[in-house]
Amino acid sequence: MAQLVREVMTPAVTAVHPDASLVEAAQLMRAHDIGDVLVAEDGKLVGVVTDRDIVLRAVAEGVDPLSVPCHSVCTPKPVTVGPEEPISVAVSLLRSKAVRRLPVVRDGAPVGMVSIGDLARAQVPDSTLADISRATPDGAAEGVQDRR
Repeated sequence: MAQLVREVMTPAVTAVHPDASLVEAAQLMRAHDIGDVLVAEDGKLVGVVTDRDIVLRAVAEGVDPLSVPCHSVCTPKPVTVGPEEPISVAVSLLRSKAVRRLPVVRDGAPVGMVSIGDLARAQVPDSTLADISRATPDGAAEGVQDRR
């Protein structure tokens, strides 16, 4: 059974520059079938923008998503975990911070993402959440891993 975050994380990182538009972030989410993108500058993580952030902090306010930069709606300084941390640390952070995903960071640079689904597949592979997390959504590209 996996013991470290690096053993269960999704190593692919999808990131945008802080000045990227919300439309660009949303297009990346659609293309990669993910619910968030990292906001990074000079290779360092500065925030996370989720599909929910775009809806609640921009669209619901009536602003033009083409003219709003990601840094204005992202969660700055997100809770992170290191790749060499035990899985139990990631579980504890997800629970205590009430988040579904954690950026995995080494020396300030994003190296992956770990989600509730990743942890369920690793720790309780026969669970309903693990089963749902393994499913490929209808119309999703083959081989694209979902970090819901």
